[in-house]
Amino acid sequence: MFYVKWGFIIAVWLLIGSFLHYTLPQVDIVRITDTYERRIDPGENRWFWAQADAGSNPDAMSRDVFFIQTRRVDDDVMVYRNEDTGWGWPPYFKFDTSNLQAEAADMRSTAAAPQYVAIRHYGWRNEFFSIFPNAISVWPVDGPDASKPFPWIKGLLLLGIGAIFYAIWVRWRRFRQARIDPKLEEMQDSWEATEDRVAEKRARFRRWWAAKRRGY
Repeated sequence: MFYVKWGFIIAVWLLIGSFLHYTLPQVDIVRITDTYERRIDPGENRWFWAQADAGSNPDAMSRDVFFIQTRRVDDDVMVYRNEDTGWGWPPYFKFDTSNLQAEAADMRSTAAAPQYVAIRHYGWRNEFFSIFPNAISVWPVDGPDASKPFPWIKGLLLLGIGAIFYAIWVRWRRFRQARIDPKLEEMQDSWEATEDRVAEKRARFRRWWAAKRRGY
């Protein structure tokens, strides 16, 4: 029972951590090598694609999606999708996909004359499932060693989420102390009383049986 309890708790926190890691914004320092547009037919990975751009048919089975192709400071390739989030989830309220694509295209550079930029995004990159992080904004930086901005948005969101969980925990603790713990104590007392009565009857039966065997 102990292992089941802690296994469940760890699984819940892993799920919450994965959700936050996917949803909260991150910033990468990269060099944009190309921008392009591709027709996408979401399949089993449809959960990792945003909705259609604002003004487009939300029920369309396929659509054109912008992509931003980059190289990181360590020369690894990273590809970002560029989709509107609209009024949906995550709540970034992004409606400027075309503008962002134009800005990214204007910041393309080569290895001989690199221009580094910062890309704020959310999501993961997974080649096996064809999952791409979604770019939110892009801006030029001084170079590959440029410092990333302090994650105010992420900090405020985590602080708000922490406050919500703390408030829920406090209320649950008060409810448990006021309603659940007294009932459990009553059940425990009742069970102990029942055990005492059963033990007393067993003792009486043993005394009766012992007296009968002695011939009384």
